[in-house]
Amino acid sequence: MGVRSVCCILLISLIKSSSAHGDFFTSIGHMTDLLFTEKDLVTSLKDYIRAEESKLEQVKQWAKKLDALTATATQDPEGFLGHPVNAFKLMKRLNTEWGEVEDLVLKDMSDGYTLTVEDCFELGKVAYSEADYYHTELWMAQALKQLDEGEETSVDIVTVLDYLSYSVYQQGELERALEQTKRLLSVDPEHQRALGNLKYFDYQLAKQKKDEKEPSAKEESKKEQERTVGKGEYFPEKRKYEQLCRGQGVRMTPRRQSRLFCRYYDNNRHPIYMIGPVKQEDEWDRPRIIRYHDIITEKEMEKVKELAKPRLRRATVHDPQTGKLTTAQYRVSKSAWLAAYEHPVVDRINQRIEDITGLDVKTAEELQVANYGVGGQYEPHFDFGRLGTGNRIATWLFYMSDVTAGGATVFPEVGAVVKPMKGTAVFWYNLFSSGEGDYSTRHAACPVLLGNKWVSNKWIHERGQEFRRPCGLKETD
Repeated sequence: MGVRSVCCILLISLIKSSSAHGDFFTSIGHMTDLLFTEKDLVTSLKDYIRAEESKLEQVKQWAKKLDALTATATQDPEGFLGHPVNAFKLMKRLNTEWGEVEDLVLKDMSDGYTLTVEDCFELGKVAYSEADYYHTELWMAQALKQLDEGEETSVDIVTVLDYLSYSVYQQGELERALEQTKRLLSVDPEHQRALGNLKYFDYQLAKQKKDEKEPSAKEESKKEQERTVGKGEYFPEKRKYEQLCRGQGVRMTPRRQSRLFCRYYDNNRHPIYMIGPVKQEDEWDRPRIIRYHDIITEKEMEKVKELAKPRLRRATVHDPQTGKLTTAQYRVSKSAWLAAYEHPVVDRINQRIEDITGLDVKTAEELQVANYGVGGQYEPHFDFGRLGTGNRIATWLFYMSDVTAGGATVFPEVGAVVKPMKGTAVFWYNLFSSGEGDYSTRHAACPVLLGNKWVSNKWIHERGQEFRRPCGLKETD
């Protein structure tokens, strides 16, 4: 209990005790006691005032600090919030500190804070509920490590091992899943689910070893897994995605690299680009990913952002089960849609995309504008999907900001990494000319680590392209 509370309670109790006995005046002896009572009241009142003044002074200092901070932040809001520490502290103040300012709980959560077993366990359960078994494993493994180190907790080691073994199994790591299950049974030999899993994992492991003797069948099975999306996703892809985001993983061989070029491009002597051809650079060969430099002006980018900002909403994805758009943890950004009729700049950008790609944009989707804050990402996905005007034949992606750290577009299937460069755009086909989906175009937006990422994309559909990109006879044409 604080000084303020003690003083307040003492003050009230003294006042009540002195006013509860109206017959004190009948005895001078009793009245002398009142003098000392009043003295105690004055002392308590002074203590109360000092406590209140101290509290007020702390509140003043808090307000002064925030006044200086907001004055600086509002001069360049996007630049300020582009730093992850600033973004984190803003959310912390709004969610925690302002709500607790009465009690002056202003300690920074990041100062020396250590996650407990309970913290790791709860984070693991959240990942598990999202079918994110990769991060379930990481958090449960950390909880187990701290349990093994002797940390006292109410979390049961059997429960942690249960989550851990199953999440490892879901990632295809049968031997490690079996190892964790055996450890669980060493702690609780009667655990029914673990006993069942032990037999099942043994069976699966024997089957896997048999498949290893037939390389062609194994390779086909792996490819099929890599093409599967949703809860059954092939989780080693996630590791590959995260490695590429860290700047690790696949690199193009020097021989292949030597076949990539930069050029001035006029799209087969297009009237506009014959006079002023665009700067085209090969980013990757298979699938072919092309970057266009200086393809959108600063003024155009600012206008697009200005139009999009009032409409930015949490980005959604198509739910194949319900057929509706819904939010998902694997896509963290805000987006808005801009139609050509809304502003000449949007119409001009659409026409530019058509002139450069040679594809008809009349059946394309509206220009989608997306903003990724710190931590914003979009995990591996395909752009193609059956829609009213045909499949998404191609993707055009503008980069409307530089990103200090993170935010690259990566293609885990082939190992390509395309970094954001303000004023550029990248383009690739999602479908072979036969109309079949090109699985090598599976891509992701890496988390933004530092800065602010603005992009806008145009998804071009099959309808209207019959004579602009004729259908091939073979599946892989």
